[in-house]
Amino acid sequence: MTPEQSRAARGWLGWSQNDLAERAGIAKNTVYGFESGQRSLTRNNLAALQRAIEAEGIRLLFDEAGMAAGIVRRDARVELSADSVRTGTSSVEQPTRS
Repeated sequence: MTPEQSRAARGWLGWSQNDLAERAGIAKNTVYGFESGQRSLTRNNLAALQRAIEAEGIRLLFDEAGMAAGIVRRDARVELSADSVRTGTSSVEQPTRS
């Protein structure tokens, strides 16, 4: 997990750094240091952050090389935007108006 994924997940969940720290069982300063790039986390602290985020239905995405690629809801049916731009299609249904 990257600091950017952590910040994005918190934003999506409406959590403060303190909320994430409490749910992960780590110090708020640890979350702040990680997200600001001032601190590398231990394997245990990183795993705790990831578990807390994933427990709320957020998945962390990584590419084939293991590089961070974003976040997504666990229940989302994902279509990559490049695929829909290239083909001119989209599987996103628009709401109908009555």
